[in-house]
This record gives sequence, C-alpha cells and structure tokens, in this order.
Amino acid sequence: MAAASAVRAVGRRSRRLFDIFVAEIPWTVSSKELKEYFSQFGSVQRCQLPFDKDTGFHRRYCWIKFSTPQDVQNVLQKDSHILEGAKLTLKQQSRRRRSQRKNQSE
Repeated sequence: MAAASAVRAVGRRSRRLFDIFVAEIPWTVSSKELKEYFSQFGSVQRCQLPFDKDTGFHRRYCWIKFSTPQDVQNVLQKDSHILEGAKLTLKQQSRRRRSQRKNQSE
C-alpha cells in the first residue's frame, strides 16, 4: 500500500514539470495526434495521456512538455484549440517547486 502511494506521489511531482494541462480531449484522439497538433507551436518533448485501467480509454486530459518557454507562449496566444470538432481547454502549469510554495505560505 505504501509503495502505491509513493508511486502516485512521484507521478504528481513529475506532472509539475509539464508546461500545459489539456482537458476535454475527444476519446478518438491519440497521444501521437496530440503531439502532432501541438508541434505546430514548437518542439513537443513529451505528451502524457493517462489511460483508465478498467475501461481502456484515455481520461480525456493530458500534460504537454515543450522545449522552450517561447513554445508555451505560442500555444497560449491562440484563442482556441479545436481537435476533431471539440474545443480543448488549456491551462498553463505552475513551474514553482514545492519548497517555494511552502515558503510563500509561511
């Protein structure tokens, strides 16, 4: 049980390293298609699209990691992102480390 929670904690920490959180992804879109779409804005280093073990479908959200901050700005400057007729919801991830947030709350 402790090992499972440790794995989840590592997963949460690694997600903080991503630049953009993308939601409302259509069921039919793959991680390859997401990488191809977002590569028009810059170099995509990684796309993490989690799957549900029970259903086998992805969870309709992902995290995208870009090579440079300028690539992230290129994505955010576009008003709307539409894949297969669905409007994606984007949110820029905070790049602050855990220790920085802890110091700010004190």
